[in-house]
Amino acid sequence: MMITMPVGPSILRYMLTCVLMLGFGLAPSTGHAEQADGQPDFEIRPATISPFATSSMMLDVTRAGERIVAVGDRGVVLLSDDEGQTWRQPAMVPVNATLNAVSFVDEFNGWAVGHWGVILNTVDGGETWQRQRLDTSEDRPLFSVHFSDARHGTAVGLWSLLLRTEDGGQTWQELTLDPPPGDTRADRNLMRIFADKRGHLFIAGERGTVLRSTDQGRTWRYHETGYHGSFWTGVALPDGTLLIAGLRGSLYRSLDGGETWAPVHSGTSSSITGIVALDDRVFAVALDGVTLESVDRGENFVPRQRDDRIALTTVAALRDGRAIIFSRTGVLAD
Repeated sequence: MMITMPVGPSILRYMLTCVLMLGFGLAPSTGHAEQADGQPDFEIRPATISPFATSSMMLDVTRAGERIVAVGDRGVVLLSDDEGQTWRQPAMVPVNATLNAVSFVDEFNGWAVGHWGVILNTVDGGETWQRQRLDTSEDRPLFSVHFSDARHGTAVGLWSLLLRTEDGGQTWQELTLDPPPGDTRADRNLMRIFADKRGHLFIAGERGTVLRSTDQGRTWRYHETGYHGSFWTGVALPDGTLLIAGLRGSLYRSLDGGETWAPVHSGTSSSITGIVALDDRVFAVALDGVTLESVDRGENFVPRQRDDRIALTTVAALRDGRAIIFSRTGVLAD
């Protein structure tokens, strides 16, 4: 089947790279690419196995037991069994659509989501992947996914797209959110879903959106943050502290399970793309090569900037307490 593909990157990749694109004089597009004869120029097919895969833009990373699994541009999946020292691709990923997020519940069972509403599943730690969902009627990307166990999962995306499964992804139900307070419809982009230690789910999105569910994603409630820009990422610390971050260095903190939120001075105007709890600190990455560290549970952050100012896209914790960082050009070091 031949289908059209956006000229520019997905909405998520657009936000992560808009500064870079403007710097090169390029204009992001939400249109569809066609050849001169009007035929579409993109076909859903398996991801390419490439010696240059580790230089691909990676958009999310997680752990599958002792293994690290990262996903990104053009269906690239990277696996590392030595804490990021070496990487390899799986033998088969059934789509070449950009993968925006990945979630594992143990060393074997994981899910990845991305363009065309695609949902992939693995039961062998990422060695092989099967397609559970694909909607080629429109490119309505899924931006994030979270599974609490091997059966219960939630995926979120463009224009308040919210999908839920209770059978490990064999079937997905689309949930309809109520409009946010003061709005007439629910159409905000939902960028990141994460959970706290109690199993409560949180969604960070555009226009200062924070949603919370206390029943495994069956019902959701909006929580006011006082912010009107976009949140791109979030994390729950082991002590229950919640942090959400995004556009232009915006960073907010909650000490009461998401009921109320207060701004935190991040010390940067670079958009924050990933945040992770390490052994003794909180570590975040941002565009323009910026990293941020906190040693007081996210109350204060110290920013630093890499000399190369490369756009940093996501981050994960290593076993030794360090972080492994990804960028628009692949894997970097802490």
